[in-house]
Amino acid sequence: MCGIVGYTGPQSALTPIVEGLRRLEYRGYDSAGIALGTHGSLFVEKRAGKLSNLEGALPANMPTVHSGIGHTRWATHGGPTDHNAHPHLDNEGKLAVIHNGIIENYAELKAELQGRGHTFTSETDTESVAHLLSDLRKENSGDLTAAMRAAVKRLRGSFTLLAIHADAPETIVGVRRNSPLVAGLGQGENFLASDVAAFIDYTKRAVELGQDEVVTINPEGISICDLEGKAVDLREYEITWDAAAAQKGGFAHFMLKEIFDQPKAIADTLIGRLSDNNQVQLDELHMSDEEMRKIKRISVIACGTAYHAGMVAKYAIEKWAKIPVDVEIASEYRYRDPIVDKDSLIIAISQSGETMDLLMAVRHAKAAGGRVLAVCNTNSSTIPRESDAVLYTHAGPEIAVASTKAFLTQIVAIYLIGLKLAQVRSTLSDNQVKDFYNEMLELPAKVEQILETIEPLRELTRKFATSDTVLFLGRGIEYPIALEGALKLKELAYIHAEGFAGGELKHGPIALIEEGTVVIAILPTADEHALDEKMLSNIQEVKARGARVIVIAPEGAEVIGAEYIIRIPVASPLFQPVLATVPLQVFAYEIAVARGTDVDQPRNLAKSVTVE
Repeated sequence: MCGIVGYTGPQSALTPIVEGLRRLEYRGYDSAGIALGTHGSLFVEKRAGKLSNLEGALPANMPTVHSGIGHTRWATHGGPTDHNAHPHLDNEGKLAVIHNGIIENYAELKAELQGRGHTFTSETDTESVAHLLSDLRKENSGDLTAAMRAAVKRLRGSFTLLAIHADAPETIVGVRRNSPLVAGLGQGENFLASDVAAFIDYTKRAVELGQDEVVTINPEGISICDLEGKAVDLREYEITWDAAAAQKGGFAHFMLKEIFDQPKAIADTLIGRLSDNNQVQLDELHMSDEEMRKIKRISVIACGTAYHAGMVAKYAIEKWAKIPVDVEIASEYRYRDPIVDKDSLIIAISQSGETMDLLMAVRHAKAAGGRVLAVCNTNSSTIPRESDAVLYTHAGPEIAVASTKAFLTQIVAIYLIGLKLAQVRSTLSDNQVKDFYNEMLELPAKVEQILETIEPLRELTRKFATSDTVLFLGRGIEYPIALEGALKLKELAYIHAEGFAGGELKHGPIALIEEGTVVIAILPTADEHALDEKMLSNIQEVKARGARVIVIAPEGAEVIGAEYIIRIPVASPLFQPVLATVPLQVFAYEIAVARGTDVDQPRNLAKSVTVE
């Protein structure tokens, strides 16, 4: 969740480091700091609060320094103070370390190091690494790479570390364990960062780093080795999006831009997925038809918004492919001893591909003999690399902490997986698959239609900005969307919001309804189960108890009892969630704006949760 940047090269290091940290602000943070290397000394500055606080503390006549590291911290061990901000130094003030993650055995290390005479000045787990590296570097004749290899063998936990020493400031050494780190290859300059967005202005060439691999950069090049010192071949890939894709593009917030990006994101995820002979093409899956036919059970594991996409997946896959599907919260998965065997498929859904509790669940499932398929938006991130198969969504960079376009593309990707499974298992004919796929191709235009008529909804939403509680109701496949609507409102506006299955109202939640309570109900597309009629009954139940009811309904559907109706285009029942989600995103966004909260970086939240 922290932002990490390292630079070494001919230009003033301050510029790419600060610019890189600014591009990583979306990850969430509460302090920032830099360490710039000059021969014999380090320039270090760090401040609690936003990056602007750090910039304001820098002297006006900063000398030109050609290498350094920078960090934005989200507090874990120790509060968000100047002293706890990174970088952390050894007692000589010549070695600086920045860190993302948690060092689980830091207390043990701290006691050992204090016993050897080291003095600690912060409350963080990170400072123990700075002192440990300092000792190990001396033991290894000043070799910082060797010291890092030795240090990692002593550490327990999940982390990314970058270190620089004043005696060789042009060299930066990094390592990753269960936490993101990527290298950037430039012309006479090189980069390290927790996200390629940090150096996208300077190079499109990136190098992925594996588990417990130590990377050393200087202006001349990049080298990687394992913990035993054995050289590792560079695994280079090209970054396929540009810096403009991470800018607001004239919108007031990244989130609003990303809401409006959704038609293109859905289209990009769908493009080229059906062959001329009506075969679903998911070539990057690396799963044969025979392997798919052997699947007897599917478990979807995910967190937060991705978990709601997984709930939608259950409806689609069971309907089309006739395979039983469980949906589980990733942070709970491995602690209940789940039943997994060679005929199990585990679908892991993550926007970033670095979600720590999901990564641990993936490893548990693989160790138990299951086959793991990742659905991810970030190329070459950890979860896809450690999975057996992957289906990438094509949402592009998502900067706002609250997920929007990543969520819809996750749903669309799951639909594609469901159709592929159904096709190879002959539970749907090729013509049925073609019909479903063609309807999916209509979704971008239908989302565009909603967005083109969104202004009345934005105006309506502001009327509810002072509400203390908003309840969301859904039936069938719309129930996960009710949960997602409630989550978005909690995240952005800090309002108490809950999502319920409509049928559960009378089993307790209806006690929450009082005069003026806002209830948002999603009216399902009419189908053979007549769930739309049941939802209309739910609407009458809450209205009779004084609720102010907003209904999201397909065009032409009859609605009785609503104070306001938000119309969306008609779609088949399994596809309506994509359309019903958009007004809920806008609702949460507009209320947050009206209440003056930080829309793109809500309090206490980070884009990628890289600790359990």
